[in-house]
Amino acid sequence: MTPRERYDAVLSGGVPDVVPRIPILMQFAAEYIGSHYGEFAKDHHVLVEANLRCAEDFELDQVSTISDPYRETSAFGAEIRYHRDGVPECVKPPLADLAPGAPIAGRIAVPDPLTSTRMRDRIEAVRLYRKRVGDRYSILGWVEGPAALAADLRGMSEFLVDLLEEPAWAGELMDLCTETSIRFARAQIDAGADTIGVGDAVCSQISGPVHAESIYPRQLRLMQAIQAAGARVRLHICGPTRHLWTQLSKLPIDILDCDHVVDMAAARAVFPPHVVLAGNLDPVSILRFGRVAQVSDGVRRCQRVSGERFMVCAGCEVPSGTPLENLHTLCRPLQSSSLSP
Repeated sequence: MTPRERYDAVLSGGVPDVVPRIPILMQFAAEYIGSHYGEFAKDHHVLVEANLRCAEDFELDQVSTISDPYRETSAFGAEIRYHRDGVPECVKPPLADLAPGAPIAGRIAVPDPLTSTRMRDRIEAVRLYRKRVGDRYSILGWVEGPAALAADLRGMSEFLVDLLEEPAWAGELMDLCTETSIRFARAQIDAGADTIGVGDAVCSQISGPVHAESIYPRQLRLMQAIQAAGARVRLHICGPTRHLWTQLSKLPIDILDCDHVVDMAAARAVFPPHVVLAGNLDPVSILRFGRVAQVSDGVRRCQRVSGERFMVCAGCEVPSGTPLENLHTLCRPLQSSSLSP
């Protein structure tokens, strides 16, 4: 099987020759080719080269466009500061000084992903992947979820207060964010992405009732639009999410990334059988600083509790400085549980 074929096999309920490997690589990938995080985030040529080299050398099954959460934020006028060896920084959220309840429509509008510099750069990454490897690998596009983008635009603390004190106004902002992410996702799908990752990390800090009322309907709209455009949905929420599972399990998710703090056995019992679980080795204590045997044992534990609908991944991004032997071990061909004795 090609990498894309085994990836599709698991998603369609088939049996792959080996379990797909879909770790998230950013700073590690940049440094692996002798570059650095700042260039990786600014230039899609560096991002693509880094991911393809890692895909070849570590036998990955998916290549990614993720670099940082500020692609869309920059399109709303935010200044993004790049750091050589760290995540790009939003100097000031574009709506940080907007009074809650003030008109939003006159302040910002849904950007065009084809004319916004950083959004277009991600789209160009998808095109370059397609040009260089065709259908050999799954190509992962990426958008910010409704809550995450709203928090990027307002500031984390301000957005969380808005949700409690001005829920209708926060909802208006998230509607704009949802439309932005839908347009961005469609542009990446048109360019050749077969899967769209939805990053909505702030949700782990939000209560179940508030999520159900304000965020779930917008996540649902975004994911339905992605699937209607012909792509799969990969949901990524950092941190503990068990308090959200009642709502998340109803979303049209194809792949659920499980942070290392998540109980994957419990997740498997709650989420529908067709949802693929990806994860969830501790990226720091096990992958970065652990021994090879710990990595190997951890992958097998994840597979055992997840069953056939499983893909290999760390709990989050593979950290800079991860020993090569540990990443090779994470991505070592693993037979599907359906083929295991």
